[in-house]
Amino acid sequence: MEGHMKKLVFILFLGIIPFQNNIGQKTHSDNGDGTFTNPLIFADFPDPDVIRVENTYYMVTTTMFVFPGVTILKSNDLVNWEYCNNAVPRMNFGPCYNLENCNRYAHGQWATSFKYNKGKFYLLFITLDEGGFICSAIRPEGLWEIKKLPRGFYDPGLFFDEDGKIYVAHGYETIKITELDSNFVAKGKDVDVFKGDLAKGLEGTHIYKLNGYYYLYSTYGGPNGFQVALRSKNIYGPYEEKVVIRDTEGPNRGVHQGALIQTQTGEWWTILFTDNGPFGRMPSLQPVRWEDNWPIAGINGKGVVTYRKPNVGKEYPIKALPASDEFNNPKLGMQWGWNHNPDSTKWSLTQSKGNLRLNTVKVVTNLRDARNTLTQRIFGYYSTSEPTIATTKINTDNMKDGDVAGLAVFQDPYAYIGVKKMNGLKYIIMTNNGIAIDSVPIHKSTVYLQVAATNQPGKALFSYSLDNQSFTKVGNELTIKFNLSVFTGNKLCLFNYATKSIGGSVDFDWFRMRGRDNK
Repeated sequence: MEGHMKKLVFILFLGIIPFQNNIGQKTHSDNGDGTFTNPLIFADFPDPDVIRVENTYYMVTTTMFVFPGVTILKSNDLVNWEYCNNAVPRMNFGPCYNLENCNRYAHGQWATSFKYNKGKFYLLFITLDEGGFICSAIRPEGLWEIKKLPRGFYDPGLFFDEDGKIYVAHGYETIKITELDSNFVAKGKDVDVFKGDLAKGLEGTHIYKLNGYYYLYSTYGGPNGFQVALRSKNIYGPYEEKVVIRDTEGPNRGVHQGALIQTQTGEWWTILFTDNGPFGRMPSLQPVRWEDNWPIAGINGKGVVTYRKPNVGKEYPIKALPASDEFNNPKLGMQWGWNHNPDSTKWSLTQSKGNLRLNTVKVVTNLRDARNTLTQRIFGYYSTSEPTIATTKINTDNMKDGDVAGLAVFQDPYAYIGVKKMNGLKYIIMTNNGIAIDSVPIHKSTVYLQVAATNQPGKALFSYSLDNQSFTKVGNELTIKFNLSVFTGNKLCLFNYATKSIGGSVDFDWFRMRGRDNK
């Protein structure tokens, strides 16, 4: 009964909060007419590597300091994606992943290589501080084993050759090839095979072997990045170089770094990504043709925006990645990730049925240092410039003096709207990058907090309601940015932290991102 009531409330909710014209706005790449529109996913899924195993495509992306992390998506048609797994539940390799007087913002898991070989899936990645890691699994949906390697390989490209040898391509500016043993340990010295000569920052290399050539599929990165292919008859070179795509304007400006994929019908495609504003770095699907054994992406040197879908032999239904959550299930949805490792004893989906309970974990002075901050990507719209609206219902009965709980937009800078308990009284507060902007006393335990965020221009506004009907803006406008000090797209966060003593808790009844999961 409780679940049905929540659905009923959700339907009523859609008709009464602001920006009603967002209802039904396009939130997925599939246009429903045999075409798709880039970005492939309008959210932060950077550094993609993609493989096909039989009739399923798998994509891994970078999540850095968010866990469960190393997000894997799967698709039947390269256009409609769904969550498959988060391969690394937590990183147990140092105190910084637990926010113990240090952090891993802009660090952590980086640019993963995805391979399938002899019935097993592999993920190879580097962290800038701890080094290299290899993950393996029989099923990508199942448990992944993670093993720390003796050394790391920057932006690795794992490769299983036909003769049983294993290699990794890696490096920045100068690309290196290293042979590995069966435990993914270097057998000898790195061999320099190519020094970037078209721009700074040659990186992000993946290896393919086709038509007798070894291809190093690499990128000159950054907002003005572009994709190149290097080829040689020998894994150690010498290598020739050719530009695969260099788009300098429009929605595919700087499209780079990703994977080559062949469909079941023989078509070739590439999934790269673009730096697409404060919401993050977003994947882009581009057609590939072969000219003189060179891959050429896009059409007439430009990335496609709207184009026919790949031919995979049949049609598949449209899917949109979930974002809203009623917190009725005993497990969090795969769209959620914690800012650094959570303390699993301080949150629950069962202590208060139908709610996410967040207990305070430790005394801190700001949101950046708070553990058990629950995050997810902000999704944008394809067919409107209206903001993405996120709203949550929170019960504050069990807060302690000094506790702060609420809804944030997190990057650098960050801001939030929340409830703070001070001297036994509760206040709606808005804080912009650590500076208190506004405070409004309230006398109810249940409040509704809302964020309206736009990617272009990057803006966020904050408001609250006591009845989920009339919302009042609080504080000032946050200018949201994509800053390398954090290095992920802006996240929406649910949080509860203590500034005086631990022991308090709050219950989030639901979280709803407008335009998604409308039922």
